[in-house]
Amino acid sequence: MEYLKSIVPLLLPELLLVVAAGFLFLLGISTKVGARRAAPWISLLVLGGCCWLILGEPMKLSGFDAKGTFEVTSFSLYIKLLACGVGILLTLLAWPTNDDATGNPSLNFGGDAGEFFALMLLSLAGVLMVSGANDMILLFLGIELASIPTYIMVSVSRPTAVAQEAGLKYFFLGALAAALMLFGFSYLYGTTGTTSLHDIGQLLAGTQAGPAGATVPTAWQVLALIMLLLGFAFKLAAAPLHFYAGDVYQGAATPVTAFLSFVPKVTGIVAIIKIMWVYGGNGFAVPEIFAKLLFAIAVITMFAGNLLGLMQLNVKRVMAYSSVAHSGYLLVGLTALAYAGGNGSVQNAALQGVLFYIAAYGIMNVGVFAVLQMIPAREGRSTTTAETYEDLAGQGRKHIGLGLAMAVGCFSLIGLPLTVGFFGKLYLIVPAWNLASVEPELKGKMAWLIGLTMLNAAISAGYYLKIVGTMFLRPEPPLFGDSVSSLPVPARSLAPTVAVVLATVLTLGLGTLIPATQLLTTRVTDSLEIGRQPPLVAPDTASVAESR
Repeated sequence: MEYLKSIVPLLLPELLLVVAAGFLFLLGISTKVGARRAAPWISLLVLGGCCWLILGEPMKLSGFDAKGTFEVTSFSLYIKLLACGVGILLTLLAWPTNDDATGNPSLNFGGDAGEFFALMLLSLAGVLMVSGANDMILLFLGIELASIPTYIMVSVSRPTAVAQEAGLKYFFLGALAAALMLFGFSYLYGTTGTTSLHDIGQLLAGTQAGPAGATVPTAWQVLALIMLLLGFAFKLAAAPLHFYAGDVYQGAATPVTAFLSFVPKVTGIVAIIKIMWVYGGNGFAVPEIFAKLLFAIAVITMFAGNLLGLMQLNVKRVMAYSSVAHSGYLLVGLTALAYAGGNGSVQNAALQGVLFYIAAYGIMNVGVFAVLQMIPAREGRSTTTAETYEDLAGQGRKHIGLGLAMAVGCFSLIGLPLTVGFFGKLYLIVPAWNLASVEPELKGKMAWLIGLTMLNAAISAGYYLKIVGTMFLRPEPPLFGDSVSSLPVPARSLAPTVAVVLATVLTLGLGTLIPATQLLTTRVTDSLEIGRQPPLVAPDTASVAESR
């Protein structure tokens, strides 16, 4: 009973999402149109309630449970608020707008509206759980809770063979990633004798050596690290487990693609940050092998995403590889964090940059997908909303509002000034710049990291500007023979329109009001609260020596 009293307040947002999901599953039994129309409203209200709860009662939601398995810090609260906030935008994209409430022009879940929105809430609950997990078992369960519903969402998003194929591929590769993670966790447990992340960090802290105070893991713990990074790479759509992204993102309905491009990515980034904290001995003084792995994955991921993005003809596949590239950018920030060692100011700046960029990417990416789903596809194609360059041709001139919203989103994804994407990329590379100035031995590595990041941002302009140019500069191609016939007017449903407006305003607003938007991430990173709590039982540091 005491344990329940200690953990229930900490899990209140997660419990609200899970209870609401359970109710939506029951609501899905009904075949009435009213029940299907109520599902998104319930999802929206619950997500809004979670945001209000996190903002209004942060102190009551903070702390750790009686057994030390779950801990809510300012870092956790930031991730929870971000997941629920972007979740609201994603709910607006999936809003059923047709007469029988079975979907919208881009999404067709049939009579399964309740089940679909329940899966969305469960996946978001998994992200929230990962943010507070202080035990490897709970961390794994949270990652899988965030992932498994998305496998189903892809398959039920529209009744087409390509969606079923995408869901099947995603499921089997997701199972592989889960096996890799479990393999890594098993070796981490075997070498430490505990599943507590805090206690593992304390044990590794006893191995700290050298002038930088980095930990010295055993060979088995290095193997565990490699397996864990491979598993997390799948969630991020990062190299070398990024090849599924094109097929899965193309096969899923556009609102589900937007969901996939954000929610699993946040899960993977948070998991990597927590493992960094553990391997750094409850800090970020990680072993050099960790930093080298992150450097390699970041560079390969950026180039793989951007070069493959240039080769695509389907715009959703372009955005899939764009998502891969942005995972690489996020890993650039984590690489600077890993190389920072005991430099607290650089650590703060690097972590702040990563947290800011996650929010920036979520907002600007939703805006692009919202515009895609509001532009109809050309006749004669199996899809109903825009997916190819031909679908977008000339639409920016015909529908100037959607064209400008797409331009703002793409310019921000490139990182052009006065957008949130510009400051996001700036905050990712400034820590590496600062590190090069205070650590001469790292100057060469950081220079390469910064240079390659800027080069990849320039490469990405090739496909982002192609999207904008197609909408404004290319003539609308004929539909039948040589005659030019206009596409139907985009559906002016309120929910996706609100999502477009909000995403565009935030993309520009957060790019011009940076001092105000930095406040939240600064408060999160000032104390570097990732998993800091007093251990319940003093760790046996002798066990580390025995494991070596």
